[in-house]
Amino acid sequence: MTITAPRVDRAAIERRVRELGPWFHNIDLGGVKTAPDHFLGDYPAVKWRGFADAIPRDLTGRTVLDIGCNGGFYALEMKRRGAERVVAVDADPDYLAQARFAAEVTGLEIEFRQLSVYDVAKLGERFDLVLFLGVLYHLRHPLLALDLIHEHVAGDLLVFQSMQRGSPEVAPVAEDYPFWDRELFDEPGYPKLHFVEQRYAGDCTNWWIPNRACVEAMLRSAGFVIESHPEEEVYVCRRREITPGPDGPNVIYPARGRGA
Repeated sequence: MTITAPRVDRAAIERRVRELGPWFHNIDLGGVKTAPDHFLGDYPAVKWRGFADAIPRDLTGRTVLDIGCNGGFYALEMKRRGAERVVAVDADPDYLAQARFAAEVTGLEIEFRQLSVYDVAKLGERFDLVLFLGVLYHLRHPLLALDLIHEHVAGDLLVFQSMQRGSPEVAPVAEDYPFWDRELFDEPGYPKLHFVEQRYAGDCTNWWIPNRACVEAMLRSAGFVIESHPEEEVYVCRRREITPGPDGPNVIYPARGRGA
């Protein structure tokens, strides 16, 4: 896919990058790096290199939804792979301003919406590929978010990433346990979601941090089949149909669509 970026004066880019800062995504805009001193290095490019090959290189004809797009790094990469449409949403207007500017400088056509993950039903459509990267641990209601993605916007593939803490072990989990069986909750490989009451890493939006077993269990519970695990924190999943009922998930959806 050939992209012809508009000619933008470097000094103008530098000035606008400063005005829109601070940036969390380090993006190269005409030779200007938006977050050159990022504490994680060249982030998220360094993360992207670990799982880029797990996503189709040719997205021609496919639609993509980037939930929690931040400065737009991943949305830009999806458009570079030829996606027919890329819709990028974020609840933070400052991040959206950054992402819009990045799209403008790179000449990539992306649709932006200020929207919370809890309101994705308002989009009124499903997407071939949904990106949900680096968002889960910032949510007070993380499993609800996965349920809503499954119910309203995931059409086929979900690419998921979350910070993880605790044991990397994944223990086999039985379908049921006796009421008096308490020891399993102390096993390192049992699914655990760690609650942060105040702050973690100086960030008051870090609410729930899962261990690896919990990530995988939550994805399965929300109706996603894990197809690959290309990077320590990243999962490529496929949506499956689930039927709520007495023997299945009993989920609650606060938003049902455009008229909700």
